[in-house]
Amino acid sequence: MFEKLETVEKRYDELTKMISDPEVIANHTEWQKLMKEHASIEEIVLKFREYKKEKQAMEEAEELMKDPEMKELAEEEYYASKEKLPEIEEELKFLLIPKDPDDDKNIICEIRAGAGGEEAALFAGTLFRMYTMYAERKHWKVEVLNENETGLGGYKEISFMITGKGVYSRLKFESGVHRVQRVPDTESSGRIHTSTATVAVLPVVEDVEIEINPADIKMEVFRSSGAGGQHINKTSSAVRLIHEPTGIVVECQTERSQFQNRDNAMRMLRTKLYEIEKQKQDSEISNARKSQVGSGDRSEKIRTYNYPQGRITDHRIGMSIYQMENFLNGDLDEMIDNLIAADRAEKLKGEDE
Repeated sequence: MFEKLETVEKRYDELTKMISDPEVIANHTEWQKLMKEHASIEEIVLKFREYKKEKQAMEEAEELMKDPEMKELAEEEYYASKEKLPEIEEELKFLLIPKDPDDDKNIICEIRAGAGGEEAALFAGTLFRMYTMYAERKHWKVEVLNENETGLGGYKEISFMITGKGVYSRLKFESGVHRVQRVPDTESSGRIHTSTATVAVLPVVEDVEIEINPADIKMEVFRSSGAGGQHINKTSSAVRLIHEPTGIVVECQTERSQFQNRDNAMRMLRTKLYEIEKQKQDSEISNARKSQVGSGDRSEKIRTYNYPQGRITDHRIGMSIYQMENFLNGDLDEMIDNLIAADRAEKLKGEDE
């Protein structure tokens, strides 16, 4: 570990010189790239320097302990540093875990009603509202890209983009099947129904990250359905893109202009193609440890929302929260923090092995 830390520190010193070089500064693209790398390892280097400083203080105190007059004071310093070193070492182990390169990205989230008919569609609407309210707490921006609303105000499916700082890092563990157990408004006999909705959280990618051959795309335009007034009903502004090599179909109909809808649909298509590529790369990593938390399997039942008990249970980490109203109003941080902690612990275990 310490050899690796020495290498990282050496690279940090090189980068510090390079980003101050007028020739490098003149090349804005290169300078930005180096600044990003510099910032990404700064925390590791500062922590490593703290470790080295503490270790040196311990060694100096050990030497001073040989002097009878300084022994008592030196012992105090020696044991204080000795106690701190293992803590700093653990922090360094954590900092050396490779970061998810997508953590700082914005996301496209898709929610689809699963088993349960109209009740599942209403639950999909509840989840959309929950994520929207969480985004408001974080001062993130939400933009609906496509929606298929039902008569009672639920959604057969809804796709939306959330933009802001570190969105993917906070919401990536929401992918999977969410299950609800409650008495539906549509149920007269008061029986508890179980319904599901599927959530997919995908990192938004830039044009440079995934190339799409225009010849591979078939574009169709159609009239938007649902709410939107006379303009939406009279013009073919909605856009459907079909990526013929993969068969992926994306639709966007929330904007008034066909150009805007096409732009959003292209963003959704790039994101889906990136997800396929990412999954392919992940599966190619031999003996890769699968985290117990997971962040991509849409068929995995990850969470149950039990209304009669006022309980939300995440099955991956065995955690239950008994504050249903607060949770559905966007108070998700406690659950998300625990999911992130479990994922980090699993990765640390993998590093040790």
